[in-house]
Amino acid sequence: MALSALTAISPVDGRYRSQVETLAPYFSELGLIHYRVRIEIEYFIALCEWPIPQLAGVDPTQFSVLRTLYETFSEADALRIKEIEKTTNHDVKAVEYFVKEKLKDSPVEPFLEFVHFGLTSQDINNTAIPLLLSDALDTEIVPLYRQIFMRLQELAIQWEDVPMLARTHGQPASPTRLGKELSVFVERIEKQLQILAAIPTAAKFGGATGNFNAHVVAYPNEDWKKFGDKFVEGLGMVRSQFTTQIEHYDMLAATLDAFKRLNTILIDLDRDVWAYVSMNYFKQRLKEGEVGSSAMPHKVNPIDFENSEGNLGIANAIFEHLSAKLPISRLQRDLTDSTVLRSIGVPFAHSVLALKSLLKGLNKLELNQAALNADLEDNWAVVAEGIQTILRREGYPQPYEALKALTRTNQKITEQGIREFIDGLAVSEAVKGELRAITPFTYTGI
Repeated sequence: MALSALTAISPVDGRYRSQVETLAPYFSELGLIHYRVRIEIEYFIALCEWPIPQLAGVDPTQFSVLRTLYETFSEADALRIKEIEKTTNHDVKAVEYFVKEKLKDSPVEPFLEFVHFGLTSQDINNTAIPLLLSDALDTEIVPLYRQIFMRLQELAIQWEDVPMLARTHGQPASPTRLGKELSVFVERIEKQLQILAAIPTAAKFGGATGNFNAHVVAYPNEDWKKFGDKFVEGLGMVRSQFTTQIEHYDMLAATLDAFKRLNTILIDLDRDVWAYVSMNYFKQRLKEGEVGSSAMPHKVNPIDFENSEGNLGIANAIFEHLSAKLPISRLQRDLTDSTVLRSIGVPFAHSVLALKSLLKGLNKLELNQAALNADLEDNWAVVAEGIQTILRREGYPQPYEALKALTRTNQKITEQGIREFIDGLAVSEAVKGELRAITPFTYTGI
């Protein structure tokens, strides 16, 4: 069966491909191969610039020519590397041979044995993968989280003065304001984005077991630690100083955990907005031709928030496994990280799907002021807290108990009932005036 959007096993490469295809240049097999070629080329250039004595004959004008190998990298190039891999049975060695093949008959041909000089595969992989992830986050993923942040900020400002009945434990509670409740999520997202931005992009670059063994034996007088630091920093990352054959992935795990926290916050948001829609606080703008239910024509389901929640859940399950597994490797190396890292794009793809659904849902929301007002009007008991607090201030005997007795009767508490209670209090008229000013619409704090 030929691979297509209909036959793909994963929905991110099938049903949802069009929504996440901008991630392919980073997380696909082609993307990984592309970044491996980039690292091989930049490493060779770095050796020339250091310089290694045997590379003194490389003309620096060739560097731009070398860089065209990854700057113009094509699917045909990737297929050639896969063809070489059929013989080598080693994906990174195939990249090395591809680079040498492309540079044959060029001015740098006499120096080709310095391609991949002294390196192990993980020097390439553990530099390429954090670099491609960093690029994907900067260009495709973090901007989507910022779009959610900014849209919530806009809605929080738009609805900052809208009073709303709060619910704690699912029960009517002291009123709040809709804008403030959205500001809760604005602040949470902002803080997590700040934490995310502070996590360094770490790479491993140090030879077969992290000690530059091969480099040192060939050139014992070179400062290979300084070289490694300079090379990795030139790519916009930091080099982990003490490693085994592989990066220990602690910073990568921290990044994945940061996205898991961001997604958890958005799941919380999805569920809250879903509940507000079910309570009729929000209506959803209709699009001509869309169907809410195959059986019930009247329904407009909050599917955007449900799709968002579902995809965030899948993403977090994978983030959880990656961040728990990657920092663990037996002794100096096992291959469990290699197969796991190939799925690093999957949770980000599900996150992107979720963010797009959430943004679509937020943009369809319309405030149903009448429903919010009706709920407040129907719950005068919630002003009891404010009344008893003023009575405490005035030294009134057992005000909490008095309000408890009033509000826990089987009779519904109405505005009239509250007014009669206030009228019967042995307090001054000035205090009674304060108490009468408390309504479910005004008792919203700051």
